[in-house]
Amino acid sequence: MTDTDNENKGKYFRIHIDEHEEVKPKKIEKKKISKKKTVTSEKRSFKDIFEDGIRQIVASFVILVIGFFLLNYSAYIKIFESKWNTLTGNEEISPLTEIAEIDTDVIYDSEVLVYTQEVLELETNMSEKIFESPDLELEITPSDNRIIIPRIDQNIPIIRVSSESLIARDWTALEDEMQDALQDGVVHYPGTSLPGKTGNTVITGHSSYFPWDDGRFKDVFALLHDLVLGDRIVVYYDQDKYIYEVNEIDVVLPENIDVLKQTPDEKLTLITCTPVGTNLKRLIIEAEPLAINGQSLEDEEDKIKRS
Repeated sequence: MTDTDNENKGKYFRIHIDEHEEVKPKKIEKKKISKKKTVTSEKRSFKDIFEDGIRQIVASFVILVIGFFLLNYSAYIKIFESKWNTLTGNEEISPLTEIAEIDTDVIYDSEVLVYTQEVLELETNMSEKIFESPDLELEITPSDNRIIIPRIDQNIPIIRVSSESLIARDWTALEDEMQDALQDGVVHYPGTSLPGKTGNTVITGHSSYFPWDDGRFKDVFALLHDLVLGDRIVVYYDQDKYIYEVNEIDVVLPENIDVLKQTPDEKLTLITCTPVGTNLKRLIIEAEPLAINGQSLEDEEDKIKRS
């Protein structure tokens, strides 16, 4: 190794050492980052809380109303159609109205019922009249017991329920039996009088019921609210026809059982739930007997007074 090489070597190491001294590793100071909790929730004013509460209440109310009308849509469709026809003047007179008319050609007697008919006059030319006969105008009586309400265009079977559960005071069984019977019509309340007898004849029916119920008569009394004083109601019972006239309309609480009590005079009472689709109250329609088998009972009363 020459002197030049030694000199260069020493120079090299000197330079290297110098560079090493110059480039000293620096300690990286880690800054302490303080974790500050960020508040994401803003303070809400009473006004904001109040408005949110109102929106939730309104939304819940709308959902409740929609659900209510969906459950009772069949009954409220009838009510809407009735109100609409009244507003537009398109009300039609029910053909059942003729059934509630009193026949002046019938002479009523408690023992015998006589129908007067026109006598056909005889003529010389019998060949032309041989096939003619007077109009009999005889009314066909339904084979089952029925109630007819012309005002709301309803002709409904009357179903009787046994009084055994009532006598035994088994109210649960009585309610179940009546609910089953209401699927086939309206129900004569057990323990009350029968048509044509002294006392209170009570008939109850649905104004609305669950849409999935199998019965065809779950809203037959939906329009019972449309009845007014003076309207007539016809009841066919045991082949006899009884005509009643509405003389009182009332709304009572379900706990009021006075409407079921017997009376010294004959009357008819109709009961249904109100408002339609609820079980809050009861609509009571009371009617007094007006005629039997088409003849006014006033004529019979006058006959009794004169005798």
